[in-house]
Amino acid sequence: MPQVPQTFDALAVRTWCGLALEALGRAREEIDAINVYPVADGDTGTNLYLTVESAAAAVEAVFAGHDALYGRDPEGSGADPGAARPTLADAVQAMAHGALIGARGNSGTILAQLLRGMSQVLAGDSEAAHTDGQGLGLALRHAADSARRAVAHPVEGTVLTVASAAADAAGGAEGDCGTVARAAYEGARAALAATPRQLAVLERAGVVDAGGRGLVAVLAALVETFTGEAPGALALAWAGVEVGAGAGAGAEVETGAGAGSVVASGGVDSDGCVDGLSEGGGPAFEVIYLLEAEDSAVAKLRDRLDGMGDSLVVVGGDGLWNVHVHVDDAGAAVEAGVEAGRPHRIRITHFGLGDAHTAGARGVVRPPRERAQRAVVAVVPGEGLAGLYTEAGATTVLARPGEPPASGELLAAVHRAHAREVVLLPNDADLRHTAAAAAEQARAEGVRVALIPTRSAVQGIAALAVHEAERRFDEDVVAMTSAAGATRYAEVAIAERQSWTMAGICQAGDVLGLIDGDVAVIGSDITATAETVLDRMLSAGGEMVTLVLGDEAPDTITDRLEARVRETYLAVDTVVYRGGRQGALLLIGVE
Repeated sequence: MPQVPQTFDALAVRTWCGLALEALGRAREEIDAINVYPVADGDTGTNLYLTVESAAAAVEAVFAGHDALYGRDPEGSGADPGAARPTLADAVQAMAHGALIGARGNSGTILAQLLRGMSQVLAGDSEAAHTDGQGLGLALRHAADSARRAVAHPVEGTVLTVASAAADAAGGAEGDCGTVARAAYEGARAALAATPRQLAVLERAGVVDAGGRGLVAVLAALVETFTGEAPGALALAWAGVEVGAGAGAGAEVETGAGAGSVVASGGVDSDGCVDGLSEGGGPAFEVIYLLEAEDSAVAKLRDRLDGMGDSLVVVGGDGLWNVHVHVDDAGAAVEAGVEAGRPHRIRITHFGLGDAHTAGARGVVRPPRERAQRAVVAVVPGEGLAGLYTEAGATTVLARPGEPPASGELLAAVHRAHAREVVLLPNDADLRHTAAAAAEQARAEGVRVALIPTRSAVQGIAALAVHEAERRFDEDVVAMTSAAGATRYAEVAIAERQSWTMAGICQAGDVLGLIDGDVAVIGSDITATAETVLDRMLSAGGEMVTLVLGDEAPDTITDRLEARVRETYLAVDTVVYRGGRQGALLLIGVE
């Protein structure tokens, strides 16, 4: 048996995150399928997986950074192995921060607060190398209490109940971390089995609470961390609760709002939030954003958002918060965040017609939705392009500046596309490996996936323009790949710092023109630099120019570039799109 940690140290945190991610990956579809309350929303498992993926990545980054500074563990050297590792405080704070910024939906947001609550106790002594069973019990108690405080209207029979039961059991246990972790797991497992008796809709559907089921999987991973053995497979039928209404193995739940859209339409949702709305009606939008704000401003924001909608969860602290709410006026919810501080990573999901809110009776699992034959999944850098791709029939993943999506997000989009065959467009050279990992996982699940290595959104536009779902899959992929490969791409951006480039040394604030990924032009004027870039691209020929304008591009740049193409290059057409907040001032494609 491999050596396992006897105390809770940085290495144990790393191991726990990895095991929890694996456990949620295995249980994701099962958890999604039992997410029947208040409607068959079907995304709790996916949201939990994405949240833990972000936490695990943050912990790995801490270890990688420590290795870069101090070298790897001096195994066999006789030195103290702990001296070459991050501290417990380093690891748990990274875990909590990663979960906070990567939280998805109510379930992920509550889990992020549970991890933050644990970190506040475990990082109390910043120099401590580890904690014992008693410290772990105290951490679980604080986690449960802080998560309950984060929910606007907590009720029993949800993940909050399961977390409290785990903390109660851990507090009554005596022994090492493995003993305390197992007690917490058993307490959570028993509480989860009782959730149908606390929420009638769960009892009618014959399932346990989905969010609580995810937390039990995370606690099972904690047991395995300290004992080296998983506590055993979890089942959907516990304590007399049997899977019913078609929610068992092989059943699928129709996801009207898509991943990340946990909807509440009356009573409480599966993550412990009361919405107070009638059956068959509810807010039109899910709004999620990170918020930099003072504690006093957040307290006022809670009150204001609570009056706007439902499913309100606000987690975080120390100046950074994650806000989740369902409202009819998404703009007002974002505006409230602006008044409280600086919101960013804003995600707005429109539930739309025929979604979970209009699904009729609650707690009923729908018949499996027929899979489409083929779909396109694309990563896009701005809201404007997301709209364009969506109109063309693609399922999109929004990549904000400096925030590349993880492989789990791409896999979740493949699930949302719900097709037998999927064409994946990463639209960024740096995302190729991430997209490859998502494609491999999707193939393991039985989906036929083709990854076209598009390096820019304009190449993706060219590929999507020739996509024909009626063609044979291989023929469609070849046509799309050829169109993307025949499209040269460029962008105009502002240099953030001094740097050496292929075109010379640039200074912070310089205007950069990048062609096929390399800096080709350094200038001081945005429009003039764009004209130079366009001239260089068209000098090799071309029939179509695609311009995608970012929010910060000058208003006159479109007219100038269109006029230049019209006057200088015969028989070349130009099409212009608005990309929104896409990072680059301008994207250019030449076919």
